[in-house]
Amino acid sequence: MLNGITVIEIEGLGPGPFAAMMLADLGAEVTVIHRPGPANPTMGDRNLLDRGKRSIVLDLKSTDDVATARALIEDADALIEGFRPGVMERLGLGPDRFKASNPRLVYGRMTGWGQDGPRSQTAGHDLNYIATSGALWYASAPGDAPMSPPTLLGDIGGGALYLVAGMLAGLLQAARDGQGTVVDAAIVDGSAHMMALLMALAPGGNLSQTRGQSLLDGPHWCRVYACKDGGYLSVQCLEPKFYAAFLTRLELADDPAFSAQYDRALWPVLTARLAGLFASQTVDHWARLFDGSDACVAPVLSPWSAAEDPHMAARGVWSERDGILQPAPAPRFDGGRTQPGDIPERGQHTDAILAALKASGRIT
Repeated sequence: MLNGITVIEIEGLGPGPFAAMMLADLGAEVTVIHRPGPANPTMGDRNLLDRGKRSIVLDLKSTDDVATARALIEDADALIEGFRPGVMERLGLGPDRFKASNPRLVYGRMTGWGQDGPRSQTAGHDLNYIATSGALWYASAPGDAPMSPPTLLGDIGGGALYLVAGMLAGLLQAARDGQGTVVDAAIVDGSAHMMALLMALAPGGNLSQTRGQSLLDGPHWCRVYACKDGGYLSVQCLEPKFYAAFLTRLELADDPAFSAQYDRALWPVLTARLAGLFASQTVDHWARLFDGSDACVAPVLSPWSAAEDPHMAARGVWSERDGILQPAPAPRFDGGRTQPGDIPERGQHTDAILAALKASGRIT
């Protein structure tokens, strides 16, 4: 879908590389500028987030290498960087530097706190950003400390995906009138924006400031339950017809205590009853019991187990390439799904990229 779009990525951590990977998955030609030296030890020598990209190693403290980076950016449709505000400007690679030489450039900036505000120069991580934005408040069961799945809500959901949306909007504008833009994608902004669906429940009295008292964070039918074998089962039968299917499979349809689905006073008692019931059998037992029903029940799977799930396997969601279990590109299109690209070694394309720039006269 993005064939012909060229993107330069300045090596960073987490959401920026993910956003660039997603653009590469969608067909863009992404060149990542890696810094000299070893890779981040948390990711290893070959980083899954670099799949489908070209890699060049440049030292942005070197005048010559900054000139090379500038030449690459001046020919690109888009750029992604994830430094603290002001760093790219100090390197001579800020957005103003390209307004004349590449006015169509869509300049993507990925940060946690944003380009301005009292904390814009302060360090932080995923949990800090979503804690401040309000997005962490309803995470986890009532009585437990709020905790979300690592990286998903902040770095990816509130960060990378909002950066991708902003980049695509900027590319559409540039295609229409030749005018680029600066995209300020802050995790605090995006993760707060993601709360809109949940906040829409408040006027109807279904969202409380007290954890455990809202429509989606307190009921016995909206939980994860532990099973006998240490596995877990997710339950979220929100609509009455699905709740009825849930009770029927459990042979609880005639139990008067369970008939008042939305009675908040009963939720803790019914949660305890279901917890005891689900703990009496293995997760496989419950998976078989609910299989094929509309009860909205599913086992909690690890990525490795998910790869073997019949539905996930049929759709080819997970696969192992280069010895790494990885998810397939998403979303899908009617022309067929994009296949993930190879993961390059750091600097693998340095010589070829430099040769092309010299041949074009862009650098000497």
